[in-house]
Amino acid sequence: MSSLHYLQLSGSHHELGVQLGQFGATAFHKHLLPSSAWAELSQWRGSEAIKTIQNLVQNHFPQIAQEIEGLAEGLAIPLEDAYIWNSRGDLWAMAPDSCSSVLQTQPVPRITHNEDGDPGFYGHCGVIEFAPTAGTRFTSFVYPGSIAGHTFAANEHQLCMSVNNIRALFARPGMPRMVLCRAILNCKTVAEAVALLRAHNRSGAFNLNLGDVSGAIHSVEFNEANVSDLPIAAPYFHANHAVHDAMRNYPQIITGSSGYRQIQGDDLVKNHNTVDALAILGDSAHNRFPIYRRDAADTDNENTIATADFIYGAAGLEWHVYDGPQTQPLFSFQGLTRI
Repeated sequence: MSSLHYLQLSGSHHELGVQLGQFGATAFHKHLLPSSAWAELSQWRGSEAIKTIQNLVQNHFPQIAQEIEGLAEGLAIPLEDAYIWNSRGDLWAMAPDSCSSVLQTQPVPRITHNEDGDPGFYGHCGVIEFAPTAGTRFTSFVYPGSIAGHTFAANEHQLCMSVNNIRALFARPGMPRMVLCRAILNCKTVAEAVALLRAHNRSGAFNLNLGDVSGAIHSVEFNEANVSDLPIAAPYFHANHAVHDAMRNYPQIITGSSGYRQIQGDDLVKNHNTVDALAILGDSAHNRFPIYRRDAADTDNENTIATADFIYGAAGLEWHVYDGPQTQPLFSFQGLTRI
């Protein structure tokens, strides 16, 4: 039995949200709602921050607001709670998200990514095709209770994205980072995605690894104050804190796992023109802070839930999804076509 569910959803944005909520409802209620993470986040109920966030999304991204409204309906939770969970990293620096990515351009442009998250969600996540009746088609890894796009995904324009958490401190209420990532899945190019980020008042922080059919591979870091766009030439590794020169001094939390994974990753990619990205993401040499994380006693309470490998070849974007980087693919795609 696969560790990841595979679904095909279609309909209006509201209907997509309802279906997505129904998919994740059991795990959301059984695992998340009794958790310490939800106890921390639920303190934001009734806050001005959530009211501001909800108004921003409704005014600037009404179709995504419809997806969140449908998500709440499908989950059978209050709309405010759906906004709180989908703004978790904008409200709380230690929200349970993580990940690691390897970027390279030789011999072909490529983004390879470990999706690290709450181990209680292992076996309850999905790779889901979204076909809105009005809008851009895309396929995305999805956690229970979350909108699509803040993990790894590709769209009909062959734009691909992987996302790494940055634990920013002192974020102000603004456009939620997960909503911005969902909006990027409507973009055609890396340049268009970066322009979208710069056009909005942001709240929390993320590292986005973006590629398009032109062969562009970029590492993008953003927070409330800045957007840093770094084109990639040599092999590059990113964990869960800001490392760009323009971003590293903004207030953030660097956990032991993120710090050590960044050190190990940097060492494994330096002085190489090309690297074995899946081997790097499967590295467990460090006995306490490995890159590949399946320890029940992980120091950040996060495990590798899935691995994605996006490759731009002569035929365009081909990509594969694995249970882990040293296993056979669970799913393979040419663009959005499953092969």
